[in-house]
Amino acid sequence: MVIPILIVRNARPRRLRIELLWVRPLIFIVLMGGALAFVRPPLDTPDVALMIAALAIGCALGWLRGRSMRIDVHPETHDLTARASPIGLIFIFGLLALRYGIRGVAIETAPVMHLSVLAIADALVLMAVAMMVVQGVEMWLRARRLLADAQAANLPKGPPPMPKIIT
Repeated sequence: MVIPILIVRNARPRRLRIELLWVRPLIFIVLMGGALAFVRPPLDTPDVALMIAALAIGCALGWLRGRSMRIDVHPETHDLTARASPIGLIFIFGLLALRYGIRGVAIETAPVMHLSVLAIADALVLMAVAMMVVQGVEMWLRARRLLADAQAANLPKGPPPMPKIIT
């Protein structure tokens, strides 16, 4: 039931305000910090390596997800709109399915791999937050560039004409 609603909602272009793109990543970072603050930090090498790997994977996936978003600039008003591509929607649903699959397998094999279950849960949170933050940053950079290009295209070419002097 949720998947068709998400597909319809994301198929429509939505207004993109680049001056507010920093708000969502900040909220995610604060929420992640609050969630991770109540748990002891991982101090053993496998847990730290897992966190670094989760951060790197989350950043890479966020960049891919941000690149898959279609950003358009209205030529006259310079309003920005963003829309998720069908490939991006399939990508995010695949990631959700993979995350749930990994969660089950990781919890069962955590003692064998010398990882704590809390470190695995923290790594999944870190990966999701890194993905959302990097997606926002990538979209912000691309939207700024597209807007600057559109504004530059509307500027008059060359210097203004010289006034004619009548003698």
